[in-house]
Amino acid sequence: MGRGRQKAKHTKVARELKYFSPNTDYNALERELTSSPHDDYSEEASKWAEYSADDDDTYVSGDEQRA
Repeated sequence: MGRGRQKAKHTKVARELKYFSPNTDYNALERELTSSPHDDYSEEASKWAEYSADDDDTYVSGDEQRA
């Protein structure tokens, strides 16, 4: 009992989302896509480089740890 109203509200919201088309600012999109690339990853990687060692990249299973 009471499921009808809930289902009707859900259907209404789903229909609104399906047919909703927001106004797209193509100029802003173009500015974002053509802007100079930011190399945020290399900045972050250099901050944390001391904590990552290259020899730690290999996987050791539980059986190998006990031996």
